[in-house]
Amino acid sequence: QVRLDESGGGLVQAGASLRLSCAASEDTVSNYDVGWFRQAPRKEREFVARSSRKDGSSYYADFVKGRFTISRDNAKNMVYLQMNSLKPEDTAVYFCAATIVTFATTPGNFHYWGQGTQVTVSS
Repeated sequence: QVRLDESGGGLVQAGASLRLSCAASEDTVSNYDVGWFRQAPRKEREFVARSSRKDGSSYYADFVKGRFTISRDNAKNMVYLQMNSLKPEDTAVYFCAATIVTFATTPGNFHYWGQGTQVTVSS
């Protein structure tokens, strides 16, 4: 059973940085593609970033390119999302997810989810 536990969310001012962490169950990070999604109130869950297990490549939603960085530590079974230059519109619950589908970006293609961590950015 794959387990994912996010942490690191909080309340920050616009322009600040946060690093989200996702602790995964054993061997998850090395055997799955892992990604981050977010969901704001009254909005659908949307893709933020993904890291491929095959080649280590990363892929980002346009609205976070240049500001967010996804990384993984296979030995520690950890996935991170470094978020810089945060904006009020980044306010959402952020979810870590894992999938066996290669290069997936849609929520329906991710099989395992964490409970989420709240990120609130004030103006």
